[in-house]
Amino acid sequence: MGLLKPISGSSRYLAQTSDSPPHSLRKHLSAWFSVVHEASKTNKLRGPDFFKTYLQGQVLDIGAGKSPVTPTAKVFDKAQGDAERMPHYMGPNSYDCVHSSHCLEHMSDVPAALADWWSLVKPGGYLIFVVPDEDLYEQGAWPSLFNDDHKATFRLGGTASWSPVSFEVRQLAEKLPGGEIIQIRRMDAGYDERYRLKSISRGQRTAYNLLWPFSGGLQYVLGNHAPSLYPLYKFLHLPIDQTIGPALAQIEVILRKSPREPT
Repeated sequence: MGLLKPISGSSRYLAQTSDSPPHSLRKHLSAWFSVVHEASKTNKLRGPDFFKTYLQGQVLDIGAGKSPVTPTAKVFDKAQGDAERMPHYMGPNSYDCVHSSHCLEHMSDVPAALADWWSLVKPGGYLIFVVPDEDLYEQGAWPSLFNDDHKATFRLGGTASWSPVSFEVRQLAEKLPGGEIIQIRRMDAGYDERYRLKSISRGQRTAYNLLWPFSGGLQYVLGNHAPSLYPLYKFLHLPIDQTIGPALAQIEVILRKSPREPT
């Protein structure tokens, strides 16, 4: 157990885990999968019309790593700077589309970061962001069991949440000035509700962490065949991160900025 670190916007405190070899490997694999694997699965569902409609012109992809949403999109990731200080790197109204997949949950101040990203969108342009669905991904557990760098959770609908750091995505979108919500959808293709937990006990968390080098590593090795392991993991009462396999567990939001600057 390391130093206690406060979460921004929450009175709860997290214990930072040591960066032991298994933990470090898991952390890097989770980060890589959230960028490369999830982006690939998401794009397969979008279809050509999606790209023709929303991802044309100058496109900025925040948090894309080495997997931009389109081949010509400009990538902004850790190597380029801090995604929570975007106005320090580029001017307002600069892009026809700002896209970000599985990055917003890593921001310490979600509304402020989203407002900054919105400021980069040209009038008439689009903001697209994708975040984990808190019920499908986190499964009632906070701090996040599957990605300990998550600083926020997200839901679609509902006035309350089990999570102390939850944001309702429609409310976030509606607060952006001059914005028109084009679409908000839950993306859960391939997700099997039989293996979702409503909550994760301390014992289950401990067991998952202890067995992860085997159980989690085997899921990564099997990839799209990982669901063959789920009956065994359920029998053992192990939490399952279905996104390691073919499943999605996320929410996609598409906003259009008014052609006229909001007053």
